[in-house]
Amino acid sequence: MVNIAPVRARPDGFIPAAPAGFLVTEFAGGLAHPRWLYTLPNGDVLVAESDAPKEHDEGSGLFGWVRKQVMKRAGAGVPSPDRIVLLRDVDGSDVARTQTVFLRGLHSPFGMALIGNQLYVADTDALLRFDYVTGTTQITSPGVKVADLPAGPINHHWTKNILADRSGKHLYITVGSNSNAGENGVGAEDGRARILVFDVDNGRLLPYATGLRNPNGLSWQPDSGALWTAVNERDDLGNNLVPDYMTAVKDGAFYGFPYSYYGRHVDTRVEPQRPDLVARAIAPDYALGNHTASLGLVFYDRTLFPPHYRGGAFIGQHGSWNRKPRAGYKVVFVPFVDGKPAGAPEDFLSGFLTADGYAMGRPVGVALDAHGALLVADDVGNAVWRVAPRNDDKSADTAPAGK
Repeated sequence: MVNIAPVRARPDGFIPAAPAGFLVTEFAGGLAHPRWLYTLPNGDVLVAESDAPKEHDEGSGLFGWVRKQVMKRAGAGVPSPDRIVLLRDVDGSDVARTQTVFLRGLHSPFGMALIGNQLYVADTDALLRFDYVTGTTQITSPGVKVADLPAGPINHHWTKNILADRSGKHLYITVGSNSNAGENGVGAEDGRARILVFDVDNGRLLPYATGLRNPNGLSWQPDSGALWTAVNERDDLGNNLVPDYMTAVKDGAFYGFPYSYYGRHVDTRVEPQRPDLVARAIAPDYALGNHTASLGLVFYDRTLFPPHYRGGAFIGQHGSWNRKPRAGYKVVFVPFVDGKPAGAPEDFLSGFLTADGYAMGRPVGVALDAHGALLVADDVGNAVWRVAPRNDDKSADTAPAGK
């Protein structure tokens, strides 16, 4: 079943909707399929302009061809720009007056992380390291490949996100599955559907948590200190299965994929079955709705927003392609208390769907800017949106809360 929202160009003056008391502005426009965001310490914002690599399996076979045509209608399936763009607000206007190609010639880049003066970038098939100088607008020196990442001829879920720990000694790396639910054979899932941990000093790459179908967003919960991820779950079990979710990630834990979902609910489509693994599958912490394509994740650890938002999670929901009624196509907020979810998801940035079912935008990555405002990458609107309180006072303390 296909029920994706086809793309419609947004009219002049279009602005997504935010809760009362917030102002939405276009921080940057005219981008080329912006997917992921990273804010540098000096306030510059990096945007990964990226899509699936040319060799991606979605175009193979009759089903793949049909799916590829559907993705094109939805604004995906475009040639990957394979670059990172730097956005800079040069005059304090909350608009990126300059856009510079920061890195080019990459291979479906996604996650970015700065440790000291080393910038790490996750291509679809490799972890790269570049020398970085504060304030530079372009890196022309070749990067160093520090680790191979799972890719290969299928590479079904191609995005690789990265997040450094507080010590700067480890990078956590997301690797999606090589199938919807094991239809390419369980052997194709070797090394996939997991979060890896990379030791910056010795280059060792090890599994951290497994059985996560397609983890994307990674963020540290500021109260508990726990690592959380947003996971895009499997399709073709109906409109109301399986919920996408976010969860605290436990070292050594197994979360079920492909044999079970949401803990120990067995997916009978998978052969051969592994009841031994299902028996130790952990249920995730929080459901984010069915087929919402929850990708971006960032916890709010600043003080610019009202107290209600502090410690809570913003999630970018790219939107369903096979659900009736459609789900996602917005950014939601989940409040947290004492490090745990404490309420239902709240719409925070919406209005991307028209009344007659077209998409004028699809949120993906979310990040916080240097002032504590929320930034949202919109890969259909080719924009980065900025959301801040209407009484945005940059003289306020915008350091991470509790720091």
